[in-house]
Amino acid sequence: MSEIGNRVFMNVNRPAPELVEKFRGIPSSNINDEMNRLFCMHSYMRLLNPESANPSMVGTAITVKAPIGDNLFFHQALDMAQPGDIIVVDGATGNNRSLAGEIMIRFAQKKGLAGIVVDGCLRDLDGIQNLTMPVYAAGVTPQGPWKFGPGEVNVPIACGGQVVFPGDILVGDRDGIVVVRRQDAAKVVEIAISKKASEDKTFELMESDLPAYEKRHIATTAKRFQGREPVYVDSGYADIYGC
Repeated sequence: MSEIGNRVFMNVNRPAPELVEKFRGIPSSNINDEMNRLFCMHSYMRLLNPESANPSMVGTAITVKAPIGDNLFFHQALDMAQPGDIIVVDGATGNNRSLAGEIMIRFAQKKGLAGIVVDGCLRDLDGIQNLTMPVYAAGVTPQGPWKFGPGEVNVPIACGGQVVFPGDILVGDRDGIVVVRRQDAAKVVEIAISKKASEDKTFELMESDLPAYEKRHIATTAKRFQGREPVYVDSGYADIYGC
């Protein structure tokens, strides 16, 4: 048998911390919108500690490819991870065993990690919900993991329906998680900042001059309907169908 599937890649090409930090405070939705709405993880990847977690998870990916129900290589990644990293685990969507609990997650927070993202289950929810480091997972179960391997660290993985490469930037909030390629980050962050600024101006107009906003909204809706206009029916549905 070859070594493939049983490897730990020690080096990660991380983007500059200053670039990563520029994503902080930008909603995941704004970032994803500016990448043609193709890079958000599926909605089953949920924030487990929304009441206590930092409002914005921003960091670089350390990836783990694990067999269903086994966390040996998750431990390896935890030993290797640096402050500001996010451990991202492809647990093969297994939901019958947890891949980590409060001890591992608390250790990650103490090391200064920016977050944990697991496409699989975690446990010790009561303890996790008191931590400030954002923790995302597909589910929760008290059933513990095996520690036999094999697995891989810092390889491309699938997590929440997205491909994640080592060194990718992840941005998470209560809505979910968006994945940004390291090579695209400088371009994406600038247009995402502009997107947020535009939305902020929309909110300002809505608060300061609602009639003006209503007029703009009507015009925008009409423009979007061009070429596919609906039929506007003067009567009510019950008038026609009797129900």
